[in-house]
Amino acid sequence: MKTLERGFKAWAERASLSIRQELGLSVEQPLSPAALADYLEVELWTPKDVPGITKDVLDELLKHDPFGWHALGLQVDGKSIVIYNPRKSAGRQVSDITHELAHIILDHQPATIIYSAELDLGMRSFDQKQEEEANCLAWCLLLPRESLAHAKRRRMSTSATAEHFGVSESLVTYRTNISGIGRQFRARRVARRSYS
Repeated sequence: MKTLERGFKAWAERASLSIRQELGLSVEQPLSPAALADYLEVELWTPKDVPGITKDVLDELLKHDPFGWHALGLQVDGKSIVIYNPRKSAGRQVSDITHELAHIILDHQPATIIYSAELDLGMRSFDQKQEEEANCLAWCLLLPRESLAHAKRRRMSTSATAEHFGVSESLVTYRTNISGIGRQFRARRVARRSYS
């Protein structure tokens, strides 16, 4: 996360706790992307929910190339919608949906889609800073530092933590490392051993 401004990570941790509090969640509870979407008044769709989508396009998205895309957020008639890939693992869906909701919380401008009929080619603009901000906030929402500390105090394994919070093991490992919780609890174990 090279392009995050100084202080953004700390802000994301605080914001995640504030949003969780507004949702009535403690740090011990998993965050449901559906509940967050409802709170933000965002509709969650799979490609099958898209009005007028053709069978060819559905087959391309869900059968021929189901792992080539994750999720996208868009505005339709003033309504916010997140379309996610139901073929991804449950943990990946949670992360992808929460990432798109983080863009909405952060009031990011949606990507611009450029389509060339001549080449039958579509391209999307990409803002690296916005993507990193959305990742940071989404991952803090799903696994705040305090949630990771709670899991460590209960001696939950990486897989148990992932299952409890409904996320992937790779996200638990990443957040444990980036938040400093892993280092903090290793230091505590070393200190306890030296006093015993």
